[in-house]
Amino acid sequence: MSASLCTAASVLLTIVIGLLGPSAVVPDLGGPSLGLAPGPHLVIGLAAAAIVLGGLGLLGGLAYGSRLPPRLLVVIGCTAAAVLALLPPSGSADHLNYAAYGRMVALGVDPYTHGAADLPGDPIAGAVEEPWREEASVYGPVATAVQALAGWVGGGSLWLTVLVLALVNAAAFIATGLLLDRFTRDDPARRLRAALLWTANPLLLYQLVAGMHVDTLAIACMVAALLARSRPAGSGLLLGLGVAVKLNAGIVALGPAWELRRRPGRLAVMAGVALAVVVAGYTLAGLAALEPVSRTSKAISHASFWKTFQGMLQAVVGEGSAYRGEIQVASLLVLALLAWALFRALPGRDALAVAAVLSVAYVFATPYILPWYDGLAFAMVAMAGASLVDRFLAGHLVILSLAYLPARVEMQPADLEWLRTVVRQQVAPWALLALTLALAGWAWTAAARARTRPQPAAPQR
Repeated sequence: MSASLCTAASVLLTIVIGLLGPSAVVPDLGGPSLGLAPGPHLVIGLAAAAIVLGGLGLLGGLAYGSRLPPRLLVVIGCTAAAVLALLPPSGSADHLNYAAYGRMVALGVDPYTHGAADLPGDPIAGAVEEPWREEASVYGPVATAVQALAGWVGGGSLWLTVLVLALVNAAAFIATGLLLDRFTRDDPARRLRAALLWTANPLLLYQLVAGMHVDTLAIACMVAALLARSRPAGSGLLLGLGVAVKLNAGIVALGPAWELRRRPGRLAVMAGVALAVVVAGYTLAGLAALEPVSRTSKAISHASFWKTFQGMLQAVVGEGSAYRGEIQVASLLVLALLAWALFRALPGRDALAVAAVLSVAYVFATPYILPWYDGLAFAMVAMAGASLVDRFLAGHLVILSLAYLPARVEMQPADLEWLRTVVRQQVAPWALLALTLALAGWAWTAAARARTRPQPAAPQR
């Protein structure tokens, strides 16, 4: 099966999962539905097939290209995103949290100090699933403002509230795709690669659009900021908005900061505007908005290889400590070493290359990683030069997507518990560790080859 057919099959399966209605993968929103009530094994099998085919399509497209022209790929990807926005979100239940936080703001309740459990009997807060019912929002004030808009428009309707959020999310994904296409339009090869990595990427359509994660909005802001960096004030505004959606997107800001390091005036304007936007947002939201973020910043996800190291430390040294502080320090060291290796291996030192390197190093090294976090790295890499990093990143997303199949706790059949206990907690961490070591090894050898490559002789006079 060709890469294009694998991609098409993956996207169609993702759409079918939404069309089937509430299931083990799709939470019930109480809206229009075909009422088919598919069995959990069927729908999880469809999701697994969508991920595997999507991975094959992505890797095949990056390796061999596509028979379809870039413009058609962009049209297909944007159309798929629009269709998915009209279907119930699938894969995880994060959108129920978003809806509840928006409902809280609409009711005058602070989402940074309260959880869904604090609104007993509410039709929207009551839909939030375990284990998130007591959790306050960890998202930035701009994300909360969008959620509040959806809460105001949706009123007491969960379906309408989520629909508004889904439309905003799909619009952000499509806008990012169009920006990337415009940026690369003068180079057919780069344009095709950008379409494969973002707009027509079946795994991102599955995770960011069908999954409806707020990361999409932050990524759109960051892509726009990098492409607008000739105007420091406008770029700073967009950088600030992206950080005020989700703090980890701020790593992208180091790209333009590096590029402007010898132009302190322009750097001061960009950084000053970005900081002002973030400070204003958190001032309006209240300092309580920072507390959940500081608490969750030390979390370690089950699929991360750091979780395996944490278990080893507890087994050898003792379980009296979670060793989160030590793991945070170690992860920063890994991030720095991996970024250094990639800098040496890849050409270019402009804002786009620096942002790409740092975002890739971040998703490979961070202790808390989920599939949709990879979207930031894909968008940054799509603007930088092509390399084998593309395929390492694709493999990273395939592993994470299979590890979090699905990223829900409720309605999971007992006989598929091995997906969580074996695939997510045992197989995925070791696979991600191996992939990270392979990426570091490739970067090291690529840098060595670049240093020893003979330079062209100077022309004789």
